Amino acid sequence: MAGGSGTGVAKEHPWEYLMASALAATINYPLWRASATAQSGFRIAPVHIAGHAIPSGVAPYVYAFLPPYKGMLATVLGMTWARAAIFWGSDYGRDILRTGGWNDGFATVAPPLVVSTAVQCINMPLVRSTITLQNPQSHLRTVSASVQQIYNSHGVQGLWHGTSAGILKTVPKYITAVVVKDWMEQALPPADPLSKTYHQDRLWRSAAKSAMAGVAGAALTNPLDVIRNEMFKTNLGLAATVRHLQETEGYAFVYRGLGKNLIAVAIPVGCTIFFTDAMIQYSST
Repeated sequence: MAGGSGTGVAKEHPWEYLMASALAATINYPLWRASATAQSGFRIAPVHIAGHAIPSGVAPYVYAFLPPYKGMLATVLGMTWARAAIFWGSDYGRDILRTGGWNDGFATVAPPLVVSTAVQCINMPLVRSTITLQNPQSHLRTVSASVQQIYNSHGVQGLWHGTSAGILKTVPKYITAVVVKDWMEQALPPADPLSKTYHQDRLWRSAAKSAMAGVAGAALTNPLDVIRNEMFKTNLGLAATVRHLQETEGYAFVYRGLGKNLIAVAIPVGCTIFFTDAMIQYSST
């Protein structure tokens, strides 16, 4: 199973990692949209269904499911390759380092550190442009238009604005998720191969591991999500953004969008891990 059950699993199943990441990214797009909107502080107009106003606490989720789905394809593709690269690279890298004699701690932490940093740097223009599109007050309609506006306003460097906060947010999140995933893989009792419900037991075991890994990664990095998205909105530097948030919201900004982030991050990360395990299990039977 993905996540520490034996050397060679990642090497033998790259397509399962990619397909699992694509499935998780697709079904979780609305949750990502709700989180991006909330953490960016974008103002959402009142949502009405059948003439009835939706409560403000629920409105961001309802809005996230409603068209237009600006940047959906680019967002899904970006999240697909990014999560697949991080989880596959982390598991494959761990196996290589363990085979080379490195201790388990280093072998577990080093690959997601390197891979998630590289992925964040490569994906940054796409991340900024797709989040910018989610502003309900924006006249932009496509990712290319968003990229063009950012380039015209801030130059090439503007496309990578927020990379420092993005790395601070993304790298710890995936290191935490991978470490918890691997720890749970070792800590949970294995399913009994002689049980009549062996395959279901393996899936339940994977579900517990995946949920714990997703929640741990999301909760840790919420303040950094807020800082990164505020940098996108204001184009301020990292230190200036933190000062601005402290002056306008106090330290309460660390909780801004936390509930939505737990849903938007924990669920897709957990789903990616779970779907990977399920697909590898199915392909191995």
